Amino acid sequence: MPKKPAVKATAKAKPKEAKPPAALKAAAHAADALANPRITAAHKAEVLVEALPYIQRFWDKNIVIKYGGNAMTDVALQEDFAEDVTLLKLIGMNPVVVHGGGPQINKTLEKIGKQGEFIQGMRVTDDETLDVVEMVLGGLVNQEIVTLINKAGGKAVGLTGKDGNFIHARKMTITSKEDKRKKIDIGLVGEVVKIDTSIIDLLDSEDFIPVIAPLGVDEKGTAYNINADVVAGKVAVALQAEKLIILTNTKGVLDKDGNVITGLTPAKINALVADGTISGGMLPKIDFALDAVKNGVKTAHIIDGRVPHALLLEVLTSEGVGTLIRGASANRGR
Repeated sequence: MPKKPAVKATAKAKPKEAKPPAALKAAAHAADALANPRITAAHKAEVLVEALPYIQRFWDKNIVIKYGGNAMTDVALQEDFAEDVTLLKLIGMNPVVVHGGGPQINKTLEKIGKQGEFIQGMRVTDDETLDVVEMVLGGLVNQEIVTLINKAGGKAVGLTGKDGNFIHARKMTITSKEDKRKKIDIGLVGEVVKIDTSIIDLLDSEDFIPVIAPLGVDEKGTAYNINADVVAGKVAVALQAEKLIILTNTKGVLDKDGNVITGLTPAKINALVADGTISGGMLPKIDFALDAVKNGVKTAHIIDGRVPHALLLEVLTSEGVGTLIRGASANRGR
């Protein structure tokens, strides 16, 4: 009796269920990244196996990355970052990149004979400076990052908060340190009112990686320059992200002996601020990270972007490369 012809399955796979082959592809990418003749094949396999529980834990989770510091200006570190983001996407996570560009803005301002001015760490932004900020952040820097990720095999799309009005902003003023009753006008600098995540969700559904320049717009269409750490934190909260990762030029939060402190909670942070252990330029980053974990983000990480492949080390290994801050709903571990 002749055999019946085989019937092929025709059921449509859901986008997220279609990604296991990508995990195999990612493993191959990771092995390529470990293509050092001094590393044995067995060691490479151990590295990949160590990553497995983290791949499973963070499958289809949003990971918001604030990209800046040396990682953004050193050519080798730029390539590492692009490869890391691409790999995270290939193994089923949803990276969202928010970038700064302070040094690049300063260089462009110098070319037109304009000196950058800062008050309490915030860039004073007049109309001419905003034009430069939009050109540098929304154009040059944003497209450079998109190109790097695409070259690494990812599918990146550049955005500013003006696109689809997805970062709603309003004018920001700061309080004078000398007179708390006095407000200082720093120009077209904004604070985030609301993040509309629909454009990010749409890009993720098609496996694109959003790369966001920190510009916002108000209801009248006025554009504002916004601190990139602030935008990253607010995007993480709006997405209820698994992780907020801030790349810096330091090892993380250090104790008074210069050792990295990790596993911080809001209560521990308050104590470290009170005794002066956390101070200076680390304070704002801690504030943004703390705000994120208090508002639904599982964990925040302040990591050393000067370390090659810092992003992968933080997400896919038990040690990490910086300071971990836990929210109330986070599990133990990274």
